[in-house]
Amino acid sequence: MSPLPRRLVVLVLLAAAVAATASAASLSGAANDLLPKYGLPKGLIPDSVTSYSFDEATGAFEIHLASTCYVHFGSHLVYYERTITGKLSRGAISDLSGVQAKKLFLWVYVTGMVAHPDQGTIEFQAGFVSESLSASMFDEVRTCGSSAGAQLRGAAGVIGELGLLPVAQA
Repeated sequence: MSPLPRRLVVLVLLAAAVAATASAASLSGAANDLLPKYGLPKGLIPDSVTSYSFDEATGAFEIHLASTCYVHFGSHLVYYERTITGKLSRGAISDLSGVQAKKLFLWVYVTGMVAHPDQGTIEFQAGFVSESLSASMFDEVRTCGSSAGAQLRGAAGVIGELGLLPVAQA
């Protein structure tokens, strides 16, 4: 084999190794590790991240999970869609989509999050209402669950919780 084809083979193998390393860097650990750099706890994102993209110039991000999932934070139940998007800035996430929280009998879309380090809280915004929770609840990355247990989302969940009709649970 002449030196030119040999160099080409080495270059192709090196490029493949670099691409594999870059791909691994965009898996779950890196997405969770990005949040503390912006003053937010890493546990806001569950453990099932398969890939993500982040534009440092605009703060826009897109996170892809292995599947939809539920996570319990104390008594709070959160539903994550398979794709989560938003804008990340210092101590805040805005224009958030793909995250819902259960409040009483309803699921509400979480549209933003703001860290209040002086109070040790994270404020979760859902339209014109908000709720602050202890930031320490989100210190650890949580495992995604495939179901909410006996709790269903949407109208079926409300009907089931009110006991109006028996609801088949998947």
